[in-house]
Amino acid sequence: MEPNDVPPLDSRLRAALVEVVAREVSSARVLDVMRVVPRHVFVPEHPLTEAYADYPLPIGHGATISQPTVVGMMSAALALDGSERILEIGTGSGYQAAVLSRLASHIDTVEVIPQLAERARHALQELGMTNVDVHVGDGWSGFPGGAPFDRIVVTAAPDRLPDALVEQLAEGGFLIVPVGPQSADQRLERHQKCGGRLVREDLGAVRFVPMIHR
Repeated sequence: MEPNDVPPLDSRLRAALVEVVAREVSSARVLDVMRVVPRHVFVPEHPLTEAYADYPLPIGHGATISQPTVVGMMSAALALDGSERILEIGTGSGYQAAVLSRLASHIDTVEVIPQLAERARHALQELGMTNVDVHVGDGWSGFPGGAPFDRIVVTAAPDRLPDALVEQLAEGGFLIVPVGPQSADQRLERHQKCGGRLVREDLGAVRFVPMIHR
């Protein structure tokens, strides 16, 4: 590589971040996507070094952009082959939806805070991610207009599993959700719908902001 061909700083920081994420995430597809999705576009108020650090960042309105390793873990746990229709609850910055947009067919993402929804919509449009639709609404109700969904991922923690999300999950599909109050231990759970019932798997301890119910 010639001296003038040195990759830009954001690319180098992103590559370094993915090396950290790879300690917990083995999916090559997920890691490849995280190497190219520019996280800094979703946190313009933070410097590049923070945008590509492996920890959550505040994005206003009491919300955060999730730790990259957690984004990678949740994306990998969805077991995507590229054909799936996904419902995301808790758009936040839009970064998780951006990663999923390169791993699945279509994403409907629901955000309860209108200002965050608009900000995420703008960032996703800026990056040309046309297979993501951002909706303002109460995530506890899911998005019945698009159901059933092959996968559902929740990026805020309810204290119990919302019934609407269970109903909107397709047979054989996976639901990834952190469950538990913010003041206590939360567990990241993966549920698969089998014969109309959920089979639960515990993916470990996590810490997410509460899932707002309005």
